[in-house]
Amino acid sequence: MELTVNGTSRDVDAHPDTPLLDVLRGDLGLTGSRFGCGLGQCGACFVLVDGRAVPACDTPLWSVEGRSVTTVEGLADGDRLHPVQQAVLDEQAAQCGFCVSGIVVSAAALLAENPQPDEATVAAALDRHLCRCGIQHRMIAAVVRAGRESR
Repeated sequence: MELTVNGTSRDVDAHPDTPLLDVLRGDLGLTGSRFGCGLGQCGACFVLVDGRAVPACDTPLWSVEGRSVTTVEGLADGDRLHPVQQAVLDEQAAQCGFCVSGIVVSAAALLAENPQPDEATVAAALDRHLCRCGIQHRMIAAVVRAGRESR
């Protein structure tokens, strides 16, 4: 099966029903997306598929063939971080880091759709993400900052 991941065409030898997350982490070595609940409910595994944030743990491989998959590793432009990635660093919004990659991916999708969201819009967009460290307020501030600074 041929996939386009982070702008590169990749041949993958896996059963079509294999979860995308397993292929990204195991076959392609892209470990930024994390396994959390395995049910698509916690947000740790989110990736972009054609620009839309989706849980990779319950997305079958067959459903992304011919589509563009972007992981947190693919958001940066060379050495230049995506505005959300930079804002997370600037705001010191990450704590343990387990959920951060999924949040960053969802925030990037939000900013692509709405470049200047307010706090309520960001909170609603990140609602599916579970974080036990309590960084939600700092993460919301980081996403608002990313929108403001990427004007």
